[in-house]
Amino acid sequence: MATLGNLDGVHRGHQAILAQARHKADSLGVASIAVVFEPQPREFFAPNDAPARLTRLKEKCHALAGLVDGVQVLRFNGALAAQQPEAFVEHWLVRELGVKHLVVGDDFRFGARRAGDYSLLQRMGVDAGFDVERTREVLHKGRRISSTWVRQALGANDLALAESLLGRPYQMLGRVGYGMQLARTLGSPTANLRINRKVSPLKGVFAVRVDAPSAGLVDVPGVANLGSRPSIPDRDMALEVHLFDVDADLYGHELRVRFIHALRPEQTFAGLDALKHQIHLDHQAARAALAHPTDTL
Repeated sequence: MATLGNLDGVHRGHQAILAQARHKADSLGVASIAVVFEPQPREFFAPNDAPARLTRLKEKCHALAGLVDGVQVLRFNGALAAQQPEAFVEHWLVRELGVKHLVVGDDFRFGARRAGDYSLLQRMGVDAGFDVERTREVLHKGRRISSTWVRQALGANDLALAESLLGRPYQMLGRVGYGMQLARTLGSPTANLRINRKVSPLKGVFAVRVDAPSAGLVDVPGVANLGSRPSIPDRDMALEVHLFDVDADLYGHELRVRFIHALRPEQTFAGLDALKHQIHLDHQAARAALAHPTDTL
């Protein structure tokens, strides 16, 4: 029992597909598998123009845990990109995965030049011995939920809309590494997360809640800066998180950062004194936002 696609973000539309697959798998007494591509096809064909990913592979697998029994990752390379839809079905779905039932979204396309579709799967399934069903689109306020819409919401820092589309707050995973230690000199030590992203779907300063299971931390409030840090020389994309009322060595620990409220965009400051003053204001704003989650900032 399988479903396949990019599943970027694992939003509510994806969740409906996965729930349908899981229900059918349970009725058949088989495992449910999500088949995903890595990198995503648009990243392979146009690496400099591909949209920002909502979820890296590890984040995607984390979001899929509990929704399916397993995840199969297919390396998207030149050979896979050139594979005809019929060959893809015969090799991957029939021989490699032994699929007996397949659930796909209503807009699913696959194979060279995206020539494969639901109708082709149906026709091939008759001979190959698997059934195919598709899900209807999931709507939010009359509009189809899609990864593109989630990306647009995040780009506008509309975290409430993104949460409605995802069914959960938007989040990132990252392992804490060593930074420049500048924030510590300003009285606001931060955990510097390696997020391994060329492009982020959102930027700015945010009120966040953080989990670090390996450090015994759950739902810790904090404030985070996500972006290229224009006030300091290091311009690489970075996620820096200050945890409120926590004094712990987090180096090497993996953190899950949930973005709750957008506080302000990134900005450049005239000097470190101005930056230090703004950090103080950001802390106050984040504490207030997290203390009154239903208020609109």
